[in-house]
Amino acid sequence: MSGLIFLLAALAVSVIGSVILWLHHRQPTSLYQGIDDFSREMEALAPERPGDADSGPRRRERRR
Repeated sequence: MSGLIFLLAALAVSVIGSVILWLHHRQPTSLYQGIDDFSREMEALAPERPGDADSGPRRRERRR
């Protein structure tokens, strides 16, 4: 009987650990997450313009 209790305890620890890992590594499902992912991918695919790089001189916008 003690062997069965040990197996059930090991199974319970395994299930609890699996649920914790699943909750930690799942993808966010907020309303705006899809929009944010798409925006991030578009920025990664967009070609860099000369004024956009951090290493280059920054251009000031003129206020009218």
